[in-house]
Parts: sequence; structure tokens; C-alpha cells
Amino acid sequence: MGGPSGVVASSGNEVYKTLTNNINPSWIRDKGLRRLNFAVGAMFASAAANGYDGSLINGLLAMPYFNENLGDPASTLLGITLAGISLGGLPSFIPASYVSDYSGRRITVAIGSTLMLAAAVIQCATSGVYAFLGTRIMLGVGLGFAQTAAPPLTAEIAHPKHRANVTNLFQAIWFWGAIVSAVVTLGFLFVDNHWSWRIPCLLQGFFPAIQLIGLIWVPESPRWLISKNCHHEAPQILAGCHANGEANDQLVQYEYQEICQALELEKKVARSTGWSTFFATKGNRHRLLICILVGFMIQWAGNGIVSYYLAPILESVGITSSVTQAGINLALQVWNAFFAFGGAMSAERLGRRPLWLISTCGMLASFIVVTALSATFAEHAIQAAGSATVAFLFIFFAFYDIAFTPLSIAYPVEILPFSLRAKGLAVNLTTVFGAGFFNQFCNPIALEAIAWKFYFVYIGTLAAMIPTIYFLFPETKGRTLEEIAGVFDGDAAETEVFRQASLASLDFGAKERAGENSIGNMDHTEKV
Repeated sequence: MGGPSGVVASSGNEVYKTLTNNINPSWIRDKGLRRLNFAVGAMFASAAANGYDGSLINGLLAMPYFNENLGDPASTLLGITLAGISLGGLPSFIPASYVSDYSGRRITVAIGSTLMLAAAVIQCATSGVYAFLGTRIMLGVGLGFAQTAAPPLTAEIAHPKHRANVTNLFQAIWFWGAIVSAVVTLGFLFVDNHWSWRIPCLLQGFFPAIQLIGLIWVPESPRWLISKNCHHEAPQILAGCHANGEANDQLVQYEYQEICQALELEKKVARSTGWSTFFATKGNRHRLLICILVGFMIQWAGNGIVSYYLAPILESVGITSSVTQAGINLALQVWNAFFAFGGAMSAERLGRRPLWLISTCGMLASFIVVTALSATFAEHAIQAAGSATVAFLFIFFAFYDIAFTPLSIAYPVEILPFSLRAKGLAVNLTTVFGAGFFNQFCNPIALEAIAWKFYFVYIGTLAAMIPTIYFLFPETKGRTLEEIAGVFDGDAAETEVFRQASLASLDFGAKERAGENSIGNMDHTEKV
């Protein structure tokens, strides 16, 4: 087995080959997997809801009737209002992790989705800046609950063959919410009354409503049920989701035994499921550090500055029409969605570490060019430099999207053991929202004071991320959620069922190679 910074030799993929499984090789032709995957897709709606809001504010600020509704608030109050989602989300992640662990993943998602749906309806009917701020805080609280529970739920119910792609795709759906928002706000720019902003606000409830409907078909996490000693219900859910109801299916039996043994090992090592468990072992300290680092990195990669400066750069090269700027923003969201999807689907084939490193190195190179072009335009007013800057912003985002978007949620979720999964993700998301909230206030001040020279701060942070990833981020591809524990905790974290299955997979591989050799010998004899 490799160390934390290396690729692990044996994997769950090899084990799966030795186990029979009552499913169709093509999930789209399998009734059970088709139902499961579409239900899992409904859980992605919390990421889409987050993306919808991320793009919504830029669209609303271009609407005269929206600004009329807000009045003329002080810049500080306006900034707090626009950051209301972060204000609501920041204090909600930790409580949501407790609800998720004690009451279940599904109920936590339901609470969050209901709050977001209610907030969207109320916001549509509000008047004034303080009412708008209150509903945004309410949206943030709902998002905090949904985002804390939905990623672990999708990872824990997904079929092992699809788990990695499902987990990686979760945050990549963020941009589809942003695309819907960009289209809606662009369309309602032409409505000449207060419904121009009220309808886009009301549609914030669209994705939470999808998530609530999806909960009808999404089962509770089998891992959570086993942790609560529901040993009758959990195997039934595993069989129904992963083997079309076949209770004696080899893969289902393997999964059930592995989950039971892994949870038992966690209890023996930690003796508690509180926050102190993060500091109980070297592996858990490593996991906590990664959760914090990932949360910081995805906000301090320069993406916040790039997003903030897009409109001024477009104006500087003569693109002043709000409709044209909205169209370019929509094109950027589609661009982002395409590369985020590609990165999510490549992570299991290429590996997490290579994707993280390619993404960071590409962003660093792109940001250096953006800085040089911005300096050239600022100092010499060369229009070509401004136009080239826009092009390199798209290139920068392409590199950001392939790893920092899909892995920002997927990587923390998969490296955390069950007992710490909700709490660790809460730490990660709290860091994300905290770093983002800090950016929203500090970036405009710094940019006003030193303009493009502030870019050097992000060149420094990007450069520091490369050795951080190389030395601290282990490879996890090809493993089940339980098997990943071995990457951080060593052989002691391996379950007995995994050891036995690994030996069986070695025998299986030897027989396969022997069969190939015999066929090769037969072919050679025939040729002779």
C-alpha cells in the first residue's frame, strides 16, 4: 500500500471483478440503477441552487426596478445584503452536521430545501433592503443544511461503480444553476415592471423544490442506518439500490459486511464521534487539514478577483451594453459547466492528485499572463491587451473548473470516515463561506487602493498551492469509501472482508492471466 502522497496499489475496482452483481452493465438499461441515479441527480439540486444565487445578484443589480426596491442603501449595508447567503450559511453548517448525524441525511436535506423554498416565495413578495436581507439569510441557512447533508447522502447511496463520478459531479452542477439564472435575468431585463426582479427571485425555489420531490425516491444512507443499528433496513436498501432487490447478491453482501466492519473499526479507534476525534489520530488530523485547505484554496485561487473584474474589463474594451455583458456572462457560465463536467468525469481515470496539480499550474500560468496584460492596459491603454485579458480569463476558468469545482466537495467527502463525514464537510463549507465572505469585503478595498498590483497576492497563493497539493493530498481513485481509510490510517484500517476479497481478486487475476497465456500458446501452436 502506498503512502499518503502516493497512489495506492490495490483497489476496490479489482475486488469488484470477483463479485457477481445483479445489474445490467449499462446503468441506463437497468431499472434499479436508472431509478437510483435519477434520484441521486435530484440531490444535486442544492449545488444548482447555490449556483443560481451566485449568478442571480449580478443580474439583479443590472435591473432598475430591483435597485429602486432596495432604495439607496449605504455601501456597507448593500455589501452585507449581497453577502446574506454567506451570513446565513456560516453559522448553519455545524448545527446541520449534528442534525445529519443524529436524525439522518434525508431529514437534513428536507429541512434545508424547505427553508430555501419558503425563503424564495417570501423574497418575491418583499419590499425594501432589510426584508431582502432577511430572506437571503434564510436562504443561506437552508443552503447550509442542504449542502451539509446532500453530498454525503449521494456518496453513501451511489452504486460503487458510479460512486466516484457521482461525488465528483455534485459540485459541477453548480454552473447549471448559474446558467439558468443568467438566462432568466437576461430574459427579464426586458420586463418593464417590478416582476422583472421578483420572478427571478421566486425561481430560486425551483431547485429546492426538485430536491424535495427527489426525496420521495431517495432512500436513507445505509451507512447511517447501520450506525444506528438498523441492521434489517440497511441490507434491504443496499439490495434495492445496487442489485435490483437481490438480497443474496455478492456485491451487496460485500458492501454490507465492509460497512459494518469499517464502522466497528472507527468506534474502536475513536471511542467517540465528537470533534475531538479529529485530533485523536494522525490520519484524522491529516483529513481535517485537507478539509480546511480545500475550503481556503477554492476561494483564494484568484477566481474571486477574476469574477469581480470581468465587468470593468468588458467596459474598458468598449463593451458597455448591459445585455451584451449579460450574454458574455452566460457564455462564461456555459464554458465553466463544460469544463467542470469534463473534470468530474476525468477524476477517476486520471486521479485526483494529477487533476489538482494540472489545474493549479494552469491557473498560475494564466493568472501571470492576466496580470501582465492588465498592467499593460492600465499603464499604456492598449486596447488589444484588454481584449486578450478577457480571453485569458476564460482560459483561467477552464483550469479552475477541471479540479477546483468538482473536487471541492467530492474530495473532502470521500477522504472522511463515516463518523466524521458530516462534521468534516461542515468544516470545509464553513471555511469556503468564511473565506468568500472575507474576499467580498477585502478585494474591492484592495483593488481600489492598488488596482492590478493586488493580483500578485493570488499569484503567491497559487504558487503555494502546488507543493501543498503534492505533499499533502493523497490519491484515492479506485476505492470504496471504506477502503479510502487505509490511505490515511494504514493497514489497521482495512476490514477483514476487504483482505479476503483482495486475496480472491489476486487469484482471479492469476486465473485470467493463465487463461490469456493458454490462448496465446494455442494461437502460437496453430501458427506453427
